[in-house]
Amino acid sequence: MAPYHIRKYQESDRKRVLGLFSQGMAEHVPATFRHTLKLPRTLVLLLGGPLAVFPVSGSWLSALVASLTLLTTLWFLANYSWTQHIVKFLQTDLSDITKYYFSERGSCFWVVESEGQVVGTVGAVPVEEPTLQKKQVELLRLSVALEHRGQGIAKALVRTVLQFARDQGYSEVVLITSIMQFSALALYQSMGFQETHQSFPSMGYRLMAVPVIHFIYHLPSARVSPAPGQGGAP
Repeated sequence: MAPYHIRKYQESDRKRVLGLFSQGMAEHVPATFRHTLKLPRTLVLLLGGPLAVFPVSGSWLSALVASLTLLTTLWFLANYSWTQHIVKFLQTDLSDITKYYFSERGSCFWVVESEGQVVGTVGAVPVEEPTLQKKQVELLRLSVALEHRGQGIAKALVRTVLQFARDQGYSEVVLITSIMQFSALALYQSMGFQETHQSFPSMGYRLMAVPVIHFIYHLPSARVSPAPGQGGAP
């Protein structure tokens, strides 16, 4: 395992950070497509569609085309939903990382560097909600290059955010992830994050029955923790 270290983002990292984010999100398209195929309503359409088309057209070829059209539509929907997700954030916080994450106290963006290359990212920004009873920070853009996974990098990045939150006086760390991000779900749950609720960010996600899950981590109010490991963390 190559050594790595976590440091704050620099403008020279921008191209690699955007690439990691886009590639990481695109990875979820096949899993989302398979998930949609297994939905009861999809199975009914796949099985019942050809049977409904054949009596009208009198052609099994037409019935087959109807099924292929449905499959193509489902793939398009899965791909479109994640593509829109990528576009949205490339136009918001990732459009100017330095301005968004470093213009005020209480936010930050880190990268993981290994052998001179950025292989992971994570960000943290304060939650601006007047009705909140406690001071919250949101964990965002956790991503690790595919070839560097399984080395504890993602866990080290989450620990970095947790330590940052303690140092900045936050009471809670919150985040949102989808049910398709299996490894992320397992990571957050193993580190003590608790699910609060689920929601659908768009009609496309609702149609595919792909909710996003909201998590929260309650920080001990009077505990001083050691700084997270910067390299070779488990």
